[in-house]
Amino acid sequence: MKVKKILAKGVEAIALGALEADCKCYFGYPITPQNEIPEIMARELPKRGGVFLQAESEIAAINMLLGACATGTRAMTSSSSPGISLMCETFSYIAAQELPAVIVNVMRGGPGLGGIEASQGDYFQAVKGSGHGDFHFLVLAPYNAQEAYELTAKAFELAEKYRNPVMILSDAVLGQMKEPVVLKKLKIKKYPNETWALTGAKNRPSRIIRSLFLSSQELKERNLNLMKKYKKMEKDVLYEAKIEEEDQVIVVAFGSMARIAKETCINLKKKGYPVGFFRPITLFPFPSKAIKALLKNEKKPKKFIVAELNCGQMVEDVKLSVDGKAEVISLFFPPSVIPFPEELEKRIKKCIKPSSSQKV
Repeated sequence: MKVKKILAKGVEAIALGALEADCKCYFGYPITPQNEIPEIMARELPKRGGVFLQAESEIAAINMLLGACATGTRAMTSSSSPGISLMCETFSYIAAQELPAVIVNVMRGGPGLGGIEASQGDYFQAVKGSGHGDFHFLVLAPYNAQEAYELTAKAFELAEKYRNPVMILSDAVLGQMKEPVVLKKLKIKKYPNETWALTGAKNRPSRIIRSLFLSSQELKERNLNLMKKYKKMEKDVLYEAKIEEEDQVIVVAFGSMARIAKETCINLKKKGYPVGFFRPITLFPFPSKAIKALLKNEKKPKKFIVAELNCGQMVEDVKLSVDGKAEVISLFFPPSVIPFPEELEKRIKKCIKPSSSQKV
């Protein structure tokens, strides 16, 4: 198998991952800090027989994506926080119509126009349903450029598997930093769409894809079926855990914050602190079962410390997972303020007691 190692930004890795998954259509509108994605798609898609179209707005782009996905075509869009907000109404339609769309959000600071620096402030928007009605994205959060490449490709498979929109939730730090990326052939499965895709009704009965259900019973059944699907998604939940049996404190973080938290936990462990590390990769469905499993052990953790680049969002899902069986502490850093591992270490130390083996 041929592999190629390059130096790439996180956003460049996202675009290359989409191409690896044989994405055929891209619709988008420029906004920092993700503009390298449309730049690469504009250059590469026409070479591969695909379509690139810069829409007149984010609203136009997301509706173009809906149309392309309704034909069973692998398609995606990307934007950053304010642009994602403009797309929210159509997200609800895509979810209701059960279309396999891929959406990338390279988060920036907010609320409002905010700034183009580090932020994880769109966590609620991504995992709680950024639009009206009871619906969810399947949400994937890479924490380096290699994962950005591989998870973006995987997003197309998962979107088709569940006929559901999948969001890649990245941020300005991961998007703009350069790292080595191994470009390799990935095993991305394709799922059949012959029973639902709108490809023209020649020699077959017509098909209808809709989100309007005027029958109360029909609307009820649609929502119940969506709930069952979200439950099935738990089979594909991904996470990283660096936890030893004696660890009494677990630090939970995702995305760029997880990079800082991981190094912090390694340093604390060397100094004798019983600290483990847990990183959700799938943010919805949240890896609650994995956290609950930690609490079944005889030496179960006493505290969970949630570190995130917002004013405290993912901490709510950790609390729901822990269900009162351990203390949950929020260590939040407002958008654009990136802590060094040393700063995070000081704040964690204030929340925990050292073990008897702590080094002086």
